[in-house]
Amino acid sequence: MPAHPLAPYGWDEEWAEVFAPYGAEGLVLGRVVRVDRGQCDLATAEGTVRADTAFVVPRDPMKVVCTGDWAAVDPAGADPRYVRTLLPRRTAFLRSTSSKRSEAQVLAANVDFAVVAISLADELELSRVERFLALGWESGATPVLVLTKADLVPDPETRAHLLADAASAAPGVEVLAVSGDTGEGVPELRQVLAGGTSVLLGRSGAGKSTLANALAEAPHMRVQAVRDQDGKGRHTTTTRNLIPLPAGGVLIDTPGLRGVGLWGAGHGVGQVFAEIEEYATGCRFLDCAHESEPGCAVREAV
Repeated sequence: MPAHPLAPYGWDEEWAEVFAPYGAEGLVLGRVVRVDRGQCDLATAEGTVRADTAFVVPRDPMKVVCTGDWAAVDPAGADPRYVRTLLPRRTAFLRSTSSKRSEAQVLAANVDFAVVAISLADELELSRVERFLALGWESGATPVLVLTKADLVPDPETRAHLLADAASAAPGVEVLAVSGDTGEGVPELRQVLAGGTSVLLGRSGAGKSTLANALAEAPHMRVQAVRDQDGKGRHTTTTRNLIPLPAGGVLIDTPGLRGVGLWGAGHGVGQVFAEIEEYATGCRFLDCAHESEPGCAVREAV
């Protein structure tokens, strides 16, 4: 039996079962590979198609069409062609918006692996690593910490110290040193990500686009150098694109995130700070804020 045309994009029997009622209505299954100004490109059995997203509730940030979504789309010949509904998401990356309103923004949907890219060209800020990992855990995906631009740290002892520091902030997370330019660590990362959907997260200038091109073995994403005056990156990637990988799986590259606003990330924070969660069970009060309460096991441990 030939493989399903959407198998390279993550299609499986569970998605087929969820989509079946919509297929019975004559709608077409598609996976969103790019969203742009009220329209989106979807991979379908007939190829890549463009559809309007007006039927999906635009004022609800949790229902906005996002890269990685699976959707039911009007059949070929419909003019205009609309996304009629989104299939229920298995996972979703949420962060707080930059507005003063209490809202969430969906960064990517239906992701298996969250690849947190941290550049070794900059000082290793463990607090940023922890926030990105909390975002990954909270989504329901499995985080992978990737220290990019490893070729800029040629000294083995220095690199070993950096890897150890990063691992200390990432309990239960695989940590890899990679270089998109030299290819170091890329085969190992390909093997981790094969067969699933991955999203690249990190600041501008972290080398995400270079890494995406290395994983895809093709120049899908445009690359720019960091600014000379301050070493910060430019926003090379301006949209979220879903890219099939030759070794299996698909990758979503995202624009650089200046800040990581955590949205309801209680579970994710608990995963990153598991040792604090364990100490907290010994606090005298169940609602201990670990500030000035008597009998605080966390403050005692600190």
